[in-house]
Amino acid sequence: MRWLSTLIAPMTPRKALGNRGEVVAARHLRRQGYKILMCNFEAAGGEIDIVARKGELLVFVEVKTRRSGDVFKPYQQVNQRKRKALTRAARVYLAHYKDSKPSCRFDVISIVWPEQGEAEVEHITNAFEAE
Repeated sequence: MRWLSTLIAPMTPRKALGNRGEVVAARHLRRQGYKILMCNFEAAGGEIDIVARKGELLVFVEVKTRRSGDVFKPYQQVNQRKRKALTRAARVYLAHYKDSKPSCRFDVISIVWPEQGEAEVEHITNAFEAE
């Protein structure tokens, strides 16, 4: 029954901002020619915000969204612990490919959302290596 409470619990402002950022990131990727395969893939204690494909390349995307005025850039929050969790989840995802695993990389999309105006999107390709 615990899972039921997560469905009906009110969304925090931080979670709502994160969700808005993921929508903006997916739109950005589509405009750049990526095909979105999955959002919010959870496995092995980690979550991959967006799994996308560009040509034959599989791309695991972490999205970090912050309000303007924060001290750190959003991508700076992808620390070693987060990279390890993303790597574990990516390995589970890749296990679905039996014989021929596609080439893949990890990207980070950093979004700064000012109080007024449009989000500023920074896409960092090949942001880190698997850990």
